[in-house]
Amino acid sequence: MISATDRAAYLRLVLRLGGCLLVSAFPTLLLPVDWMAASHEWLGMGEFPRRPVVDYLARSAAALYGFHGILLFIVARDLVRYRPIVSYLVVMNVTLGLMLLAVDLHAGLPAWWTRVEGPSLIILGALIYALNSDRPSSENR
Repeated sequence: MISATDRAAYLRLVLRLGGCLLVSAFPTLLLPVDWMAASHEWLGMGEFPRRPVVDYLARSAAALYGFHGILLFIVARDLVRYRPIVSYLVVMNVTLGLMLLAVDLHAGLPAWWTRVEGPSLIILGALIYALNSDRPSSENR
C-alpha cells in the first residue's frame, strides 16, 4: 500500500508531467498556416482546409490545452489548498477525454489520434483520482 505522503508526491509528479505535455501546445499558436498544413498532411489527415474558422479553432484548442497545463502546475504546488480543484480535474479530464473520443470518432480522425487524445485525458483523470483518494485534507502541502 502506498502511503499518503507517497501518493501526494506521485500526484504532484502526475500533475507536473501532464502540465508539461499540455503546455507544449502553446508554441503551436505561432505556427504559420503553411506549417500547419504540412503537419496536417504528414499526420495523414489529408489536405488542410485553409479557412479562417479552421485556423481559429486550431489555435484556440492549442491555447486551451496550454492553459489547462498551467492549471495543473498551479494545483501541484499546493494539493491541500487546491483539493477541490483536484477533484474537479478528475471529472473534467475524464469528461473531456470521453467527449474528445466521441468527437474524434465522429470526425473520422486517424485511429492513432483517436487512441491517444481522449484516452490519455481519461487516464490522467483516473491517475489523479487514484492518487488523490483517501488523502487526509491536511496531508502534505
